[in-house]
Formats: sequence, structure tokens, C-alpha cells
Amino acid sequence: MTKETSDLKHLSKHLTFANAISCVALFVALSGAAYAAKTTLANKAVKTRNLANGSVTALKLRNGSVTTLKLKNGAVTGPKIGPGAVGSTALAAGSVRSAQLGGGVVTEGKLKNGAVTEAKIFNSAVTNSKLGPNAVATGKIADGAVTSAKLAPSFLAQLIKNVTYASKASASDPSDAKTATAECASGKQVTGGGAVVLGANTKVVLSGSGLAPVNSEGKRTGWVANAREIEAEAGNWSVEAFAICVEF
Repeated sequence: MTKETSDLKHLSKHLTFANAISCVALFVALSGAAYAAKTTLANKAVKTRNLANGSVTALKLRNGSVTTLKLKNGAVTGPKIGPGAVGSTALAAGSVRSAQLGGGVVTEGKLKNGAVTEAKIFNSAVTNSKLGPNAVATGKIADGAVTSAKLAPSFLAQLIKNVTYASKASASDPSDAKTATAECASGKQVTGGGAVVLGANTKVVLSGSGLAPVNSEGKRTGWVANAREIEAEAGNWSVEAFAICVEF
């Protein structure tokens, strides 16, 4: 008997069904690992077409991986931005213009005190409808800003009532200087007046015409006229003052 025949007989004594199945299983396991090793993915092997819709979630993205260059123009819409996500530091200087803001977006609560300066307000931007009740206080009106043209006729009628006229003439004689004062009736004040020289030729001129000094109540109620001779006047002459009087 040869050595090979002897070895086969010795092996057959220990070969069982269980031993055979174990060997087959081991062979298959080792073959699978080798196959898996051969199918390892290369760099950039996973393309867009290989990804199922919705498979790339926020957890799959590394911090800072989605840069500006990765975003398509118009891709980031309002619904994509979470509440409070865009802070002031995220906005470039001058990036938010009126065209970017929808109607009613910037409310009073969104503006910091003192944020809207004169330079930020466009000419004629503040119309009547933009002013709240009692917004224009006395301190906001410059001296002399409210002229008569700014007052409605109905308002003027309330301010000035019972307009009357008063006049007063000086004595008519040949003296070289004369004065006359037209006084308003009690309860009225003077708002204007005038003067005229009567009974003389070109040798007498008006030397003054204006409001009389204030009275004891601090009000002006008269108009004063002054006239004098510039050459000797042979005849008699006088000066007359006129006052426009109203109730306030």
C-alpha cells in the first residue's frame, strides 16, 4: 500500500458531514470578503443620479460644507430661512434696499431709536398720511415757518374777528410838525395802519407811520403818524393816522 493511499484512508475516518459543511461555509465567507474588498468606492464615485430624493439630510452635511458657490441663484427663498437665521452681521453693507423689502415688513418695532436720520429720508417721503396724531409738536416747528399762506381761510376767520377801522387827525394849522394817533376801540388790537398829509403842498412830508407803543396790558392798540415841513408852509395843514383793528 502506498503512502498516499494510507493518508486518504486516515482522512476518511475523520471526514463527516458537519466537517464538510463547515469547510464550505468558510470558503463562501472568505470569498464574500474578497468581493467586498474589490467593490470599495473610489473618490467622487457617488454621483447625483446615485442619490435617492431626500437622502441627503442636514445631519449628513458637515459644518461649512454648503458654501456660497454651492448655491444656485434664487435657490434660497423665504421658506428656506429659519426664524432669526439672518442676523445683522450676515448682511453686507447696503445690501438691504427698499426694493428688497415687502410692504409693511419694517414696522416701528423693527427700528432702533434714532436709526432713521434725516439723510435716510427721501425728499417728499414724509406725507400727511405718514404723520401720526400730534406728531408735529411746537418744538418741531422752526420760528417763522408758519406763514399766512399756511393758514386756512377758515382758521384765519377764527383768529381775526370783528374787523373795524379807526382814524385820527391832528390839528390843522401852520405849525411845522404834527403827530396823530388812531386808537382802536376797547377790546381790540391794531394789525395795520397808515397815514396821510392833508391841506399842504410839497413842502410837508410824512416823517413816520407805524404801531404805537404797547399799553399797560402789553398790547398794541394804536397807529401813530408824524409829519413835518421841509420848507415854510404858509397855509394850514394836518396829518391823519388810520388803524385796522380786530378782536383776537
